[in-house]
Amino acid sequence: MKTIVIAAMTVACLATVPAFGATQQEKMRTCNAEAKTQALKGQERRDFMSRCLAVSPEEKEARLARRQKAKSCAAEARDKSLKGEERKSYIAECVGT
Repeated sequence: MKTIVIAAMTVACLATVPAFGATQQEKMRTCNAEAKTQALKGQERRDFMSRCLAVSPEEKEARLARRQKAKSCAAEARDKSLKGEERKSYIAECVGT
């Protein structure tokens, strides 16, 4: 029975939390709401929140790719001797593309 409850909670969490692109705050709000809806308390709630807030491998890859892109854009800005607002604008445009 406990396995069924855990499986149901996991499915509910995955269904309510966007798998990609959600900010940590959005995930926290969604997971909290789901835990409240299920009236989870104590260790059961902590376990649910831990699973619900876990970062998926796809999110980890996307974050790493964005970080690497930002590093390369910063290096390009340095090579072009950009400073101040010009540098910030260049990096923002470079990362956003």
